[in-house]
Amino acid sequence: MSLILLTPIPTAVAFQTGKTAVAIIYPDIAEPYRTVFEQIISGIDSTTQTVKYAVAPDVNINDLKNGLRQQNIKVVIALGRQGMGIAASLDRDIGVVMGGVITAPDNGIRDLPLHSLSPDPALLFELLKKLLPATRRVFAVYNPKQNAWLIRQAKMSARSLGLELVTYEAQDLHSAVQGYQDFFNNADSRQDALWLLQDSTTVEESSALPLVLQESWNRNLAVFSSNFGHVRRGVLFSLYPDNGKMGGHLADMALRFLASGDYGEHGVILLREVLTAINLRTAKHLDINTSRQQDFDVAFPDE
Repeated sequence: MSLILLTPIPTAVAFQTGKTAVAIIYPDIAEPYRTVFEQIISGIDSTTQTVKYAVAPDVNINDLKNGLRQQNIKVVIALGRQGMGIAASLDRDIGVVMGGVITAPDNGIRDLPLHSLSPDPALLFELLKKLLPATRRVFAVYNPKQNAWLIRQAKMSARSLGLELVTYEAQDLHSAVQGYQDFFNNADSRQDALWLLQDSTTVEESSALPLVLQESWNRNLAVFSSNFGHVRRGVLFSLYPDNGKMGGHLADMALRFLASGDYGEHGVILLREVLTAINLRTAKHLDINTSRQQDFDVAFPDE
């Protein structure tokens, strides 16, 4: 069957005693993403009882709906793009909390809460100011189709921290590279920094990222990223999800809906349950004091 139901013993007991549990719908997917979802689920399970549906791409939606009705499910936590797609087709009387994705399309989520994997820009900017207090301007190259929503939020966050966020729109790789070149040609290393978003157009891994890393190193310019993998390659720092704590937040919203009919939060919720990663070689190159390495969860190079 394409529908896999995993029912922990505590959940089975809860149904026998008439209590309502939370269901988790998540993709039956290979590593490395499987571990990410398992960590999120572990965080959910630390807060509330659940039943779990690991679904294949060809899942029978009607079978899934019947299973939810039979279990008397009142709220679903939907993880990943596949979970989000399934959530849009569920009965309207079932509450839905979504997570495990970067963002969502403008329509189809019924003003439901979606916990993004994208770090809150305010947290990124706060760490930047801590490491480089003289920073005054942050530059970002972005595709508005992917990240216009995030840039709107980021500009408000930057303003509240005394920063100016300067943005370049790029619809393709060519215009993205032009944006980076303009930045490097005009940047002031004493007060400017570059932010790399989770953007498949403008932060292309095989050409745009190497250009950014080389030019920033040559010009002593700070680059930070919303992508953990970039730190290993030479970006100064990144914030990345604490999957267990994020799962706990998803569970809290689901339980609040069960108790009151309201989630407490709606729309895209930026990630604040974060861990920190820093590149010590890059920090040294920029004359940043990183003697308190315990302030970071991961440090590269990991000698």
